[in-house]
Amino acid sequence: MLNAINNYYLQQEEPLKSFLLALRKIILDFDSDITEEWKYGMPFFYYKKKMFCYMWNHKKYKSPYLGIAEGYRIDHPLLLAEDRKRMKIFLLDVDQDIPVESIYEVFIKARTFYN
Repeated sequence: MLNAINNYYLQQEEPLKSFLLALRKIILDFDSDITEEWKYGMPFFYYKKKMFCYMWNHKKYKSPYLGIAEGYRIDHPLLLAEDRKRMKIFLLDVDQDIPVESIYEVFIKARTFYN
């Protein structure tokens, strides 16, 4: 039986499905202390049992994004606050390679708030 997290990925249309599965692997491979849970109806990633980031689709831009839990504390040119107070988002483009280096730059900064 599929759990809610796996079901979320499998219900996506290609190429979004493959993109999100690759992004999931990139997030989980970043640090062994990152775990994935189903929270608020979306895949949520925790670092040392604290909210770290999540994946969602931006309604306006029709693009996937990473929501960064401690985003408001991070200064990075690819993070957008929009109307959020705590989170910032990292917009992604399914038709482009995943910017792993930039994502990891943000994760390295974010991780410092959890130790």
